[in-house]
Formats: sequence, C-alpha cells, structure tokens
Amino acid sequence: MAIKELNYMSYLQYVLLHVLIGFVIYLQRSSASILLMVTWVALFFWIIIKNNRNNEALMAAAYIAGAEVFYRMNGAMVFYETGKYSVILFLLMGMFYKGTSSKTVPFWIYLLVLFPGVVVASFTLDYDVVFRKAIAFNLSGPVCLGVSALYCYYKKITFDHFNYVLLMLLLPLIANMAYLFFYTPSIGEALMSGTNSNYATSGGYGPNQISAVMGLGAFLVCTRLFIFRDKIVNIVDLILLALFSYRAIITFSRGGVLTALVCMGAFILIFYQKQNSKQRDSLIKKLLILFGAVVTIWMYSSISTQGLITYRYTNRNAAGELEQDITTGRAELIETELLAFYKSPVIGVGVGKAKKYRSEEAGTETASHNEISRLLSEHGMLGLIALLILIFVPIVFWTKFKNNYYFLAFMAFWFLTINHSAMRIALPGFVYGLALLYIVDEKKNPVHRKRLASQ
Repeated sequence: MAIKELNYMSYLQYVLLHVLIGFVIYLQRSSASILLMVTWVALFFWIIIKNNRNNEALMAAAYIAGAEVFYRMNGAMVFYETGKYSVILFLLMGMFYKGTSSKTVPFWIYLLVLFPGVVVASFTLDYDVVFRKAIAFNLSGPVCLGVSALYCYYKKITFDHFNYVLLMLLLPLIANMAYLFFYTPSIGEALMSGTNSNYATSGGYGPNQISAVMGLGAFLVCTRLFIFRDKIVNIVDLILLALFSYRAIITFSRGGVLTALVCMGAFILIFYQKQNSKQRDSLIKKLLILFGAVVTIWMYSSISTQGLITYRYTNRNAAGELEQDITTGRAELIETELLAFYKSPVIGVGVGKAKKYRSEEAGTETASHNEISRLLSEHGMLGLIALLILIFVPIVFWTKFKNNYYFLAFMAFWFLTINHSAMRIALPGFVYGLALLYIVDEKKNPVHRKRLASQ
C-alpha cells in the first residue's frame, strides 16, 4: 500500500470509525475487551499473512502503542503491561520475517545490561513484594524500547509506508480523544478542583498519561498539516489539532502539553530547512495559521477553566499564589533515586527496589516519574551505560543520515516523556525506535538508498 492510495474520503472514514469506537466504549465499557481482542487477533494474523513485507509488524505495533492507554483506562488489558508485551511480540514477529541490521549491536548491549539488575533485585526486594510484577512494571518499558530500537535501527522504510505507521499510531489516539469528549463533554464549576492535575477531565484516569497521549496526537496531526497538501485533509487535521490540544490542556498536567510544543518546534525546524524558497513561502502561511490556532485554543481553554489553566502554567494555586515547587514533588523523587545511586553506584539497588528505598529514606512509597534517575538508582553503572547508548547512538546515526523530518521531535518526545512520566506506557520507547528508521523517498533519494545498502 502507498499513502497516495489513501484519499481524503478514506482518511475521513478512518477518523469517523475511531470516533465511533470511542462512542461505543463510552456507552458500553465492557465492549473495550472485545474490541481489543478482535483488533489484537486481526493484527497478529495480518503480520503472518503478509509476511511483514511492508513492515506490517511496525504498523501493528504502532496501533497497539497508540491504543494502550485507551484500553488500559477502560479495563480491557489482560495484564497491566499488555500493551508493552504486544508491541514487543509484534516487533519480534517482524524481526523473524525480516531480521535486523548488523549494526544493532549497541542495542543488544543495552538490553543485556538491564538484566543484572534483576539478579540484584532477587536479593534486595522484600518478601512481601510480588517479584514478577515488580520486574514487569519496571523493565517492560525499557525492554519495549530496546526491541523497538532493534527493529528500527538502520531499517529502510519508504516514506509512504512510514506515513502509514504514523496513521496507525494516530487512529487509536483519535478514539481516545473522542471518548474523553463523550465522558466529559463540558467543564463546569463542579469539575474544577483547583490547579492540580484533574482526573475528572481525564476520563477518570491518570492525567499525566492522558496529557502525554493527547499531546502526541496533537503533534502528529500538526505535522500532517505540513506533509500533506490536500485542503480537505488539512481542514480535518486542523480540527483534530484543536480537539487534541484542548483535551491535553484541560487535564491540568503540563508534561504532555509542553512536550508536544517542543516536538512541534523540532519538527518545523528540520522541515523548514529541507524546503526550497518557494516551499518556504507556503510553509510560512501554514505557520501563521498554526500560530493562530494555538492562540485560539489556549484562549478557549482559559475561558472554559475560568482562568485556572493560566494559573497552572504560571505555577500558581487557585487563589493565584505562587507555588514553591514547580516540579510538584518530582524533584524529591529524583533526589532519593540519585542518593540510592550514590550509595550503590556499581550494581544499584536492584530492579523495583527504588520505590521501597524512597519509602525508607523519605517516608513516601511513590513510583518513579523519571526513567533516568530510576535507571541509575536500580542499575548503577550499568544503568549509566544504558543511558549513554540511548543518547549517543541516535546522535551518531543522525549525523550520517539526516533524512527523517521526525528525528529530533521523536527523540524530544522520548526524552521529555520519560522525565515526567517514566516509561509507564509503551509510547516513549516505541517512538524512540521510530526516530532510528532510515526513510527512503523512492523518487528523490535513489543515491542514498544505494549508499545505505552498501554499508
């Protein structure tokens, strides 16, 4: 399949279908389990039937990664980490059919250095902690990232198929967004509980995660405004941008919104540099429209929240008083994890132990919100090695092949998300992998394609 086959009518049908899915699950929450099972089985056999010829495994993984929070918040997951397990399975199936690049050695090392922490945890975790759950909760995210990187690193994919991957990632986010509107169609005074993260406007689920997925949805439709030159598609995407942005903002969780803005800026920066002078003139017009849309969305959000959202982003409480801690307690969490790294720098305290260590040191047993400090505290120097691999391998790759408009944006999404929400969901790890794809424009880059194949 090629993206040119997906005309505006087909795109609109896919969008409306996923709005309908959101509505059905809102009406009958138990239907989420059935829909997820049917979707999962269909994607599983789709990969097998197609033999992953056109990266169907990556598309299937993208759909599940995008749908994870939606189905988790509706209780459809067999296991809490079903989304990550599914992404890992689909990508492993894809690697079975297509293999991996010989250059993926750094990411094999990354995966290997994670597992000594499991051995340490077998000695350090308390007897009342369920070992399997502790390991799965803390390692499924990093492993999901590792498998995504193994599949994507140096993987050639056409620009058309890459856009299909992004579409598969976007569609379940649309279902999630629609569900939120059905769940909380309007904001009244009863829902305004100050300037803290708001569960009522987040579908009754974690505002941090809802903000992250809505922010990603806003970013994806924003990029479509520049990639696709179809007026009807652009109008649909502009409407979706407004809806995604509004739902992200009114969660009162800032992480996903600020991450989306940074990602948009990173994408536009690279995209602008790649255009000729004539294309840049057209791009500036779209940028003005985008700026106007962002200002309008913010003003509407401020009015609908009675100005509380402005207080939130200026770090004030409902009375307008300046808050002392802009990190809402995250700085203290990081401090205790860095203290654990300081006291056990070689092997760390063990996978899953940081939460208990925090309880002993600070008197609060809260799960980590920062994947970087968690890796250091639980894995010690091996965690530091893992971080260095994750940071520097993509940088080297980017210096060689600057052919992915989304590289900086995806890396920013990964880095910023794991700093405010750790790796509780599959999206940051999966999106990290997408940044490592070698995108081939069959009409414009025949020389680059030969160059990559010869390496």
